[in-house]
Amino acid sequence: MFERLKKVFVAGKADVMDSAASEDLVSEWAGTRGFSYTGMEGGKGFALKGSVMGKPWKMERGRASRDYIRGEELRARGEVKVNDDVSVLVMNRPLKEALEKRAYQAYTDTLQTTADPSLPEEMRWLAMYSEVGWESLPKPFWQRYAVMADQRVHAQAWLDTNLVELLMSWPEPSPGPQVPFILMVLRGKTYLRMQYTPADMPTLGHAAQIFTSACESAIAGLTNDITL
Repeated sequence: MFERLKKVFVAGKADVMDSAASEDLVSEWAGTRGFSYTGMEGGKGFALKGSVMGKPWKMERGRASRDYIRGEELRARGEVKVNDDVSVLVMNRPLKEALEKRAYQAYTDTLQTTADPSLPEEMRWLAMYSEVGWESLPKPFWQRYAVMADQRVHAQAWLDTNLVELLMSWPEPSPGPQVPFILMVLRGKTYLRMQYTPADMPTLGHAAQIFTSACESAIAGLTNDITL
């Protein structure tokens, strides 16, 4: 089993997961990490479950639930039970720019008299939260990602050194900067949503590592009230 897993994690030799054999690999890999694995009927996706510091989380691979994602999606939610008032979103910059352009077009369309229910919720979040930044993070991070928050101090408390390094160190062949990606703390929970490109084991493994690390840093840094 471990030899099979080793082969699919070799850099530059990742196999696309589009077969029953690949589902077996995911199941085996999940077992080595202490995650539970559930396949969806017809081989159309799967669900992983685990816990971080006693708090449960779930990650799914399935059909995209947002129209800005092409193909399949990875989405996750962690019941971390942090401060409900904290709102922090990390979004790849090209997606932020595309959603802002779409929002502008929707609001300036003189023929549109009612809100379009098909517009993603993320567009509303862009209007609600201001982009924040600080000098201690490397310039390449800000070139790839935008961070929006209710307060900058909340973003700083969540985005610790380890989480930032993971966000900047996707394994090859890695998701490019154009691939839709969102990581957030909202309503006391952590969330991840991304286009599953490339759909391979290294991408899945790294996305899971990013998400579980995001859960850990949220519990560590955002459980209590943070003041300026």
